[in-house]
Amino acid sequence: MEELLHPEWSAEKIEQLKDHYENILSLLGEDVKREGLLKTPERVAKAMLTLTRGYEQDPHAILLGAKFKEEYSQMVIVKDIDFFSLCEHHMLPFYGKAHVAYIPNGYITGLSKIARVVDVFSHRLQVQERMTLQIKECIQETLNPLGVMVVVEAKHMCMQMRGVEKQNAITTTSDFTGAFNQAKTREEFMNLIRHNR
Repeated sequence: MEELLHPEWSAEKIEQLKDHYENILSLLGEDVKREGLLKTPERVAKAMLTLTRGYEQDPHAILLGAKFKEEYSQMVIVKDIDFFSLCEHHMLPFYGKAHVAYIPNGYITGLSKIARVVDVFSHRLQVQERMTLQIKECIQETLNPLGVMVVVEAKHMCMQMRGVEKQNAITTTSDFTGAFNQAKTREEFMNLIRHNR
C-alpha cells in the first residue's frame, strides 16, 4: 500500500534527503542501483521525517486543545505510555515507557493529550534526560498544576548494538515540580506506577 504523504512533507525535502541517503549508501560501499536498494533512499527519507515529526508539532497547543475547568485536585496518572525516540548522539533508537502524573489546580486536560505530549517530544532527536524535562515543563507551563512528575524508563540501542553491548540495561530518569517536591507525594506516585507490574 502506498504511504500517504504528510502535509508538512514537501517533495523537495524528500528529494533532498533521498539524495543524501544515496550518497551515504555509496560511501558505505553499496551499489545504490541494485534492485533491493532502488527505493531505499526514499523509504529512509520518509522514515526519518516520520521519526522526527515532533519538530512540526506544538505540545502546548495539544494540551490547550482539551483544557477543561474542573475542581478535581488529586493526582492524575497516565502510566505505561509506550514511546520510541532517536538518540541524538548516534541516531539509534531508544524506547520504553513514560509515566506522567500531575495534580490539577482548577484545570485538567484530556488523558490522551498527555500521551500525545510524550509522542511529540519523543519524535525529535533526543537524549532521555532532556525529553523527561521537556514533558514536565510543557505540562507545568500549560496547565499550571500544583505539581508534575515524569518518570521515563528506556532501553538504548546505542548501548545494545554498539559500545558496551549491554542488552538488558534500563535507564530511568525522573523530574518533578511543586507538590512532588514532597517525598511522600513522590513515593505515592512511584508506588502507583509499580502496582501490578
